Amino acid sequence: MNDQPRRRPAKPHRRPKKDPVRFLAFEALRAVDERDAYANLVLPPLLKKARAKGDFDHRDAALATELVYGTLRRQGTYDAIVAACIDRPLREVDPPVLDVLNMGVHQLLGTRIPTHAAVSASVELARVVLGEGRAKFVNAVLRKVSADDLDGWVERVAPSYEEDAEDHLAVVHSHPRWIVSALWDALGGGRAGIEDLLEADNERPEVTLVARPGRSTTGELVEALGEENALPGRWSPYAVRMAEGGEPGALAAVSEGRAGVQDEGSQLVAAALANAPLEGGDTRWLDGCAGPGGKAALLAALAAGRGAALLAAEKQPHRARLVERALAGNPGPYQVVTADGTRPPWRPGSFDRILMDVPCSGLGALRRRPEARWRRRKEDLESFAPLQRGLLREALKAVRVGGVVGYATCSPHLAETRVVVEDVLKGRGGAPVEAEWVDARPLMPGVPALGDGPDVQLWPHLHGTDAMYLALLRRTA
Repeated sequence: MNDQPRRRPAKPHRRPKKDPVRFLAFEALRAVDERDAYANLVLPPLLKKARAKGDFDHRDAALATELVYGTLRRQGTYDAIVAACIDRPLREVDPPVLDVLNMGVHQLLGTRIPTHAAVSASVELARVVLGEGRAKFVNAVLRKVSADDLDGWVERVAPSYEEDAEDHLAVVHSHPRWIVSALWDALGGGRAGIEDLLEADNERPEVTLVARPGRSTTGELVEALGEENALPGRWSPYAVRMAEGGEPGALAAVSEGRAGVQDEGSQLVAAALANAPLEGGDTRWLDGCAGPGGKAALLAALAAGRGAALLAAEKQPHRARLVERALAGNPGPYQVVTADGTRPPWRPGSFDRILMDVPCSGLGALRRRPEARWRRRKEDLESFAPLQRGLLREALKAVRVGGVVGYATCSPHLAETRVVVEDVLKGRGGAPVEAEWVDARPLMPGVPALGDGPDVQLWPHLHGTDAMYLALLRRTA
């Protein structure tokens, strides 16, 4: 008789099952981290490829999009939660592991996905992309996270508002502390306003279309979308909002370039410059930083309606090609050139209207590019400062006496907005420029909460737009 204990049969090796939705979302997150890519540029081709292979339907695409953008928006909060659940510094966790963990945390705390499904799907993804050993680590961490909800975790990991207001807001609303501080300085006021702004930064922005005058109408866009999926613009007469998202490129007017996708803040900036009162003629317009072409296309359409010509200049050749594509088919005269606005090829006093939408930190578009908040550094503003001042100074030379320059940024940071304009007008860092402020507020009729002027700062939480800034200046000598 054999007294040896019987061995249990070994479990058959099970290959991890690849979930196409979560695998695609992981691919997008890795591209953002490894290549400094932007999610809004990486994700669409990945989704298109998956749909072409038959792997995805509309719901799958929506879930993948939510996983990518939700994880990026809430990365700061999720990092703090994960850090509280591990026994090593967060910086020692490999980035691919942290991507899987944060995506799992988002499913647990930021969606309605059931707890068991969120954990098991994340662990299965870890098996596929990280291996069995790391999958066990992911499982252990996510089981700790699942013990509480988002509010409970935030209460644990964030300092109290009274103890450190900026750090509290940074953790609760998932923004770097320096950005919280900068936005608060620009916004002014107390706690309610900054919390509303930070919350708005974490909301998914609407898709807004622009009907380019003389080429399309808002009525055409509404008819193409169907009234159930079309909302009027809040402020811009050229805007139509897509109520349920969808694919704008499927609309004929968009695919033909007669309409485009453009935030209402950008539309308002272009329209305000176009409608600013002038002294004398109005035949030559310049967009001095035209790439990728959205504002240039609207300006070209508005100029064509008045018999004016637009020159669109862009320093980067690949962005100049995007401008050419955006302006193709415009009925009025226009020209696209590759040129540096700080060393312009045009003569002084050549233009009646000039838009300088200068390169900036992009802090006004964090709703659309959530990864930018983790990529930007406070020191980056110093590199933009000379360029912004140089572009505005040259624009004021290029406009004729009595003409108007619009200085615009997609940033509310004071160092990129009013400080730049005041420095140029007062001659700090260069010769003073003879110009006067033009009150931009009346040129945005119906838009509330525009402040004391004469410049305008738009806000996501107040206007539903990107945080666009506009200063209008008239050359006086």
